[in-house]
Amino acid sequence: MMLYSAGGLAAIAGLLGLCIGSFLNVVIHRLPRMMEREWQMQCAELRDESIEPPAPFNLATPRSRCPACGHPIGALENIPVISYLVLRGRCAGCRASISPRYPLVEAFTGLLSAYLAWRFGLNWQTAGALCLAWSLIALTFIDFDSQLLPDSITLPLLWLGLLFNVFGAFTDLQSAVIGAMAGYLSLWSVYWLFKLITGKEGMGYGDFKLLAALGAWLGWQMLPAVILLSSLVGAAVGIGLIVLARHGRNVPIPFGPYLAAAGVIALLWGRQLTQAYFGLPT
Repeated sequence: MMLYSAGGLAAIAGLLGLCIGSFLNVVIHRLPRMMEREWQMQCAELRDESIEPPAPFNLATPRSRCPACGHPIGALENIPVISYLVLRGRCAGCRASISPRYPLVEAFTGLLSAYLAWRFGLNWQTAGALCLAWSLIALTFIDFDSQLLPDSITLPLLWLGLLFNVFGAFTDLQSAVIGAMAGYLSLWSVYWLFKLITGKEGMGYGDFKLLAALGAWLGWQMLPAVILLSSLVGAAVGIGLIVLARHGRNVPIPFGPYLAAAGVIALLWGRQLTQAYFGLPT
C-alpha cells in the first residue's frame, strides 16, 4: 500500500511538474523582457521624457504566439511535451522550428518533481522542495539567456526558505538564518577580493542572493558542499567552452546555473556529502 501511495504521489507530482514546466518556459522567456521594459520606463522618467505607455506585457498578457508568424498558440498546441512531439517541433501556422528547450524544460521539471515527491513523501518537505526546485530551474535558464538572476525570484525564495524552516522543514531556523547571512557574505567577500586584485567584477550580485537563498533553505552546514560543487562544475564547463567551443576568456560565464545545480544536489544528497567530505554536523 505504501509503495502504491508513493508511486501515486510521484505520478501526480510529475503531471503537475509538466504543467509547471510549461509555465516556467513563459517565465524564462518573458521575465527578462519585462525587466528590460521596466528599466526603459525608469530611464525615461529620470530623463524627464514623455513616453507612450507600452502595451501590456506580463506573464499572462499577451497570449503566447509563434515569434516567427504571430500564430496564437491554442490549448491543444500547448500540452506539455506531447504537443511538441505531435507538431514535430514546428509551428502549426508557418512550420517554423520550435526550440527543443521548451519540451526539455517541461520534461525535466516533471521528472524532478516526481522524484522529489517520491523521495520526501506526502509532507511539507515535498511542497518546499518543489518550490525550491521550480525556482532554481527558472533561474538557471534565465541566467543562461541573459546573465540575470531576478530579485523577483531570488528574494522571495530566500524568505520562503526561512519560512519553511521556522517549522524545521529542512534545518533548524538558526542554521537557516546563519546560512542566509553566510551565503551572501561569502560570495560578497570573494567578489570584492577579486575586484581589488584584478580591477574586474568576477560575478554579479544575483549570485550572492541565490547562495543566500540556498543557505536559508538548507542551512549553513550545506554551504561548503554547494560552493565546492558549483565551483567544480563551473570550472569544468568553463574550461570546456574555452578549449572546445573557442569561447573567449573575456566572455562572462553565468555562475547561477551551477549554484542552482549544486543546490538541488545538496537538497537530495547534501547530508551524506557533508558528513563524508567535510565532517560537519547536519
